[in-house]
Amino acid sequence: MNESEKLKPFELGSPGPMRDQLVSAVLAGKKVATSALLAQYEDEQEPLPVAGELCAMIGSRGEFIATVEIVDVSIMKLGDADDRLAHEEGEGFESAADWRLAHEAFWRRDVLPELRQPLVLDADTEVVVERFRVADRPGR
Repeated sequence: MNESEKLKPFELGSPGPMRDQLVSAVLAGKKVATSALLAQYEDEQEPLPVAGELCAMIGSRGEFIATVEIVDVSIMKLGDADDRLAHEEGEGFESAADWRLAHEAFWRRDVLPELRQPLVLDADTEVVVERFRVADRPGR
């Protein structure tokens, strides 16, 4: 077992074009934050990430891309998303409103149907925000 297989997986978006785009943004230094619904962690009984934790960023085909260090983890209300977060997500959002529209559409389409407990997205919905950096990349 190599070092990357010992690390918790760090998977962005859904495999395919979305994940490929997000991974590229991370590698280019444009994406330094990501967010998920707190309900996802609770539903999967998964512990929240911890600052200082090293994770293996995984590509669309399940391949190891890079080691990512979690720099900061916070929980915020969806309605409290700001322009800083929108820009740190590195997906070209002009504002927090753009970020929220895109994320709510993704969560409604890909996340909410998978949750065991129904969830209504509103301004009070709790979101886990991870800020991170690429700590190591093979071949670099």
